[in-house]
This record gives sequence, structure tokens and C-alpha cells, in this order.
Amino acid sequence: MAKIYTPRGNEIEINEISDRSICTGSCHNKLTVYDWISHLPKALQCYDLVEVQFKNTRKGFYRNVNHLNLQKGDVVAVEASPGHDIGVVTLTGWLVERQLKRMNIDPQNAEFKKIYRRAKQADVEKWVEAMALEHSTMIRSRKIAEELKLDMKIGDVEYQGDKTKAIFYYIADERVDFRELIKVLAEEFKIRVEMRQIGARQEAGRIGGIGPCGRELCCSTWIAQFASVTTNSAKVQEISLNPQKLAGQCGKLKCCLNYELDSYVDARKDFPDVNIPIETKDATYYHFKTDIFKRSMWFGTDPSSSVNLIEVPVERVKIIMELNRKGIKVAKLLEPSDDEIIPQTKIDFTDGLDENSITRFDKKNKPQVKKRHFNKKSKGGNRNDQVK
Repeated sequence: MAKIYTPRGNEIEINEISDRSICTGSCHNKLTVYDWISHLPKALQCYDLVEVQFKNTRKGFYRNVNHLNLQKGDVVAVEASPGHDIGVVTLTGWLVERQLKRMNIDPQNAEFKKIYRRAKQADVEKWVEAMALEHSTMIRSRKIAEELKLDMKIGDVEYQGDKTKAIFYYIADERVDFRELIKVLAEEFKIRVEMRQIGARQEAGRIGGIGPCGRELCCSTWIAQFASVTTNSAKVQEISLNPQKLAGQCGKLKCCLNYELDSYVDARKDFPDVNIPIETKDATYYHFKTDIFKRSMWFGTDPSSSVNLIEVPVERVKIIMELNRKGIKVAKLLEPSDDEIIPQTKIDFTDGLDENSITRFDKKNKPQVKKRHFNKKSKGGNRNDQVK
């Protein structure tokens, strides 16, 4: 665990300074990247871009113009607008290039800010003082927004490392005119103000919690980029459209509805249309539910009731629908009748080598030839008399 000593002699650990948001690599959160080439020689990891982590899932890529020997967990002072900011190095070397490629960032054309130096004791002390003001600033800013009658919620405040600027994270359902709010906040706290809107999913990831599965929320552990989730994801997977069960702690649809969606889409590509009823000579059957991976469909005679459901294989349903389109009603739902059975010619194939025989390499005995025995006593006479 990396430690820093302030000018007053106080011993402070990096993860305590960061206010639960910055880690040197020993803890596990969604911003941590495993350096799987750390055992390689440093000559193979020469790369002037460094990934630096800040608070509230904020990361940035900076250029190491001074060629500092930086390692994961180092506290550095980086260029900001205006002034400088303090962050923790999370990734160095060749893996930074892979991160840029994953995020579709071209290192040749993109502009990167600079890393000034390793953080000094004075930088760290001011950084700690700035973070100590964040909670009280958030409470006060909420009261100011309420006084201005703005329909928004300020969820968190992040001070810049030099205490000259602060980012206010807020949630709002509609567009908010916060120009007056910025003026009041700048005059109240004597800082530059930046307003940054976040969604309900980012807010839930910042707060954290336990999901209905019993595990920590995915948005607070590993999801960094949120994909849109729709009710169609639940329909494809045959999940009951219950809003209370489909919604997560953020009030939106659960992100895990997309995890297995592609597998379900591929599995049901050849499934028949569930909106088309199937007809037999006895009754008309309506679709009720589907077991996708078992490839079974349940049908009942009453479209509004789940009583007396019959499980039918998908292949059988496709055959019945094809016959219904031709105007033919089958006799039974499950067992095919004689007029439905199509005679098939069985094709036998053999390669002549008996590959499946376990005795194919054994020596085969030659067939014995029946020997003829002659009567030694009678040497003359006919040949037929000499043979027994």
C-alpha cells in the first residue's frame, strides 16, 4: 500500500486520500486495469502516454513529456484548464495504446495534456484540503438550487487538485437553465464552476449497492460504458414484463438484460411466428410460452388461460404451420398421422475399411481346406475307391 507523508509528519495512505475513488491497484473497482505485462522488461514498455485516474469514474490520458519513471499508483500533477490537477497513475506502457484503440482514440491526431511532475508534499496537502470541502459544498449547492427552484439534483462535487475549480455532477429529467446557479456558486465558493450532467445509471454506480442477485451492482464494479436497454430485450428472452422486477436500483431497466440477449437472438432465428395459431381437426391452439434453449413451445386452446397447456417441439410446430398454409388440418397436435408421414429413402454409407471395428487390425485366420484322405491298404483300383 503506497503511503505519503505530509509536511506535518502525518502518514496518509493513497486510498484514504482518494475518498473511496482512487486505488493504487490493490483494490478492485471498475476503473482498475490489470497490468498483465508488468513482468516484462521496461524497455518493451516504452510509451510516453500514461493513464491517470481521478474521482467519479473520470480518467484521462496524459503525455509524459518529462520522461518520468512512473509506475502504477504514483500520484502526479497534471495539466488542467486552468491550473493543475492531482491524480493517480493507473496504467503505463504498451497497454495504454491498447486502451486508446479500444476507445477509438487516434494517438497521432488527438491532443493530450501534459504530466508536470510527481506530486509534492504541498500538492498533496492542498489536494486533501480540497477533498475535505466536497461534502459541505455539495450540501450547500443543493440548498442554493432549491432556492432558485431548479428541477435538478446535485449528486456530487469534485474539486480540482489546486482548489481553483470544482465539477458539480447533477441529475435532471429535463433541460435546466443553470446560468444563474453558476454565478451564485462561483460567488459563494470563490472557484470556477463546471456543471456536468450524469444519468441515473452513473448515479447508481457512484453510490453502489447490492442487486437482487445478491452481488454488488455491476455499474459500481466493472461497467464503464452503458448501453441502452429496452423492453424488447426482455421480450426476446421470454421474461415477464413486470416493471418492479425488471427495474434496477437506478429505476431504469437492468443492465443484465443485455448480457445473454445475443445468445437468445441466435437461438430463436428459425423459430416460427408465435402470433399465428395452429389448427387441428379437433381445435385451434394458441401460443402461450416458449422454452428457447429446450426448443419447445406451449400451446393451449384458450388464448387467455394457462390451463391444459401442451408442449410441442419447434420442428413439429413448423410442420403443422406449413400444412395449415396448404389448407390441411392435422389430426393430432403431437403424433403425426399416416398422411403426414413422408417415406424417406435410407442411404447407407460405408467406406469399406470398417473404421468402427475394434478388431480390424487383428490377424484373420485363413479358411481351412478340407483334406482328402486316401486308403493306404488299397493301392490299386479306381480312384473313387481309394477315397474314403
